[in-house]
Amino acid sequence: MTLSATFSQPDRATLAQRWQALEARSDGSFFLGWTWVSAWLDSYGVRPDLLAITDAAGSDVALALVGHAMQPRPLGRVATLSLNQSGDPQADRPYVEYNGLLMEKGRKGEATAAALAAFARRRDWRALRLSGIAPDSPLLALPARRRTRIDQSPVYQVDLDAVRAADGDYLSLLSSNTRSQIRRAMKDHGGPLPDVSVGGLDDVGPWLDEMAALNGGRHADNAWDDTGFRSFVATIAARGLPSGAVELLRFTDAGGVVGLLVNFVHRSAAMNYQSAFAPPRTAKDKPGLLCHAAAVGHYAARDLSRYSLLAGKDRYKQSLATCEERLEWWVLERFSPRLEAEALLRRLLRRPASA
Repeated sequence: MTLSATFSQPDRATLAQRWQALEARSDGSFFLGWTWVSAWLDSYGVRPDLLAITDAAGSDVALALVGHAMQPRPLGRVATLSLNQSGDPQADRPYVEYNGLLMEKGRKGEATAAALAAFARRRDWRALRLSGIAPDSPLLALPARRRTRIDQSPVYQVDLDAVRAADGDYLSLLSSNTRSQIRRAMKDHGGPLPDVSVGGLDDVGPWLDEMAALNGGRHADNAWDDTGFRSFVATIAARGLPSGAVELLRFTDAGGVVGLLVNFVHRSAAMNYQSAFAPPRTAKDKPGLLCHAAAVGHYAARDLSRYSLLAGKDRYKQSLATCEERLEWWVLERFSPRLEAEALLRRLLRRPASA
């Protein structure tokens, strides 16, 4: 069946209707679902194009949002498309993962081919950013002068089936060093892992304010200092809590709060998106490890198969994981004298494309 591809900017109500209708026929990631997409669009006010792949009857087979921006490069700005991002670093701060096309089940091959043809026909770009995609993404087959992987990251996870097979003894699946760190922290906190409370809609504001306060001053580039990002997290929590797609977890013990997590729950996986932890109570206290270990127990008691720490190279994520996947960030480039000169300069200076 022949598919058609168009770029447009439908009104907000039409976009919501089409996106949710296709999502119901799709097996896409949480980051391609309307909970994520609508919170991002509404929090940042961005208006990317809608790429729609439709069949002969006009029914959507695949959808994606495509941002267009003149992005800075070493030798000047370059017309750049961004898949399910805007191209504005501030608006893209929510950090999409498991990116791709939202597709109807069973139509991957033909829908991807139609999308690639649509990108190839579009003449207003020199670079295409594909962020947080699977290493084997078929989108990388787009004809290009140059394909550059600018980053790759592990996605550390906990196999919850293995935790249940170990009769809930998650610590037995970890290295001896990580086990000893968690047990020492438990002793410092006076007992077992912290208690877990699940937040409701009335908790969104107070708990996120608490997370912002706990994260204050801990990072040079702190997302929680950005009002747009905080609005995004509040919006996605409020929209995802009623359906269970988003969970707010707060961890406490006799000494008070230990930490808080904002998690996504999608199909068989729980995913930690944001975290905030109380200051360590002793020199060797590990409140973050305690909270994640408690979260593992919380999710192992449910019919879920994975607890994901999402993309990141942090040592603590590796310590807590029992398995992992990988995601990649790519830039595909067309011929451009400016980009050719940039590539030559990089070769001469032996600098990576991410520099």
